[in-house]
Amino acid sequence: MQFLVIGAGAMGCLFAARLKRAGLEVGLYDKGPQRAQRIRAEGIEVQEVGGSFRVAVPVFSRKPDPGPDAVLLCVKSHDTAEASKTVAPWLKEDTVILTLQNGLGNIEILEKLFGRERVLGGVTSEGATVLGHGRIRHAGGGETAIGPSGVGTKKILSAFRQAGFTCKAVDNLQQLIWGKLIINVGINALAAVTGLKNGRLPEIRSTRTIMEMAVEEAVAVARAKEIVLPYPDPIGRVRQVCKATADNVASMLQDVLNKKRTEIAVINGAIVREGEALGIATPVNAVLTSLVEAIQKTYGERL
Repeated sequence: MQFLVIGAGAMGCLFAARLKRAGLEVGLYDKGPQRAQRIRAEGIEVQEVGGSFRVAVPVFSRKPDPGPDAVLLCVKSHDTAEASKTVAPWLKEDTVILTLQNGLGNIEILEKLFGRERVLGGVTSEGATVLGHGRIRHAGGGETAIGPSGVGTKKILSAFRQAGFTCKAVDNLQQLIWGKLIINVGINALAAVTGLKNGRLPEIRSTRTIMEMAVEEAVAVARAKEIVLPYPDPIGRVRQVCKATADNVASMLQDVLNKKRTEIAVINGAIVREGEALGIATPVNAVLTSLVEAIQKTYGERL
């Protein structure tokens, strides 16, 4: 099975490197010319608890030959539409597109462009931090779930398992997406505002309190939408993820540290919008959203 990974951030590099090391055919597309050139010349380096490894991964700027059997979309949510339109002419009629992105709305964008039958949704609890162009730290393992079930899903799961990932198929995509969304609601914005790694957030009383309040608001919205979450204790699940990825620098904090646009609009901001539509108050998520938006709009002014 031939994969094309779109996006050379932490998740894109992690999956591309692991799949390639397992002997699978993998290519990488990155719109950043400097990063693409660095990876093309030096490969991807992954630092793990048990040691580091480096693997050469082809980097494409135009259509690979032959076209991929599966596309793994790992770009930021605000780049979904642009990235998808760029690679659409490269794909075969039966190429499967899998998104492992954060937030709400990515699947809808992909289905509009490629059709519902070709699009898979997924979430991963793998934790990774970018150290430089093509260099990442794999800070914590976790389960990856994709769906709905089908032939394409089975093939991708088989490849992921071959690459050493723990993974499963899930049929209820909304349950899958909201389950990951609520975890991100509890971790990402709070990490971006405080500058703390995941493991510290539940250990400090003040951050733990804010985390719990933000998660409770998100759960109230999910229940109003009649979404059954994939875990019985949402706050406990967020704490568990923090512990499992204790040394991880959350993706939104990585964006703030690198003065990049964050995904706040599709994470905590999405809870605020959904809450407004349902008449549910979400003041903690509104404050977190406003704080992160203020930070990213004033990168050049900050002390």
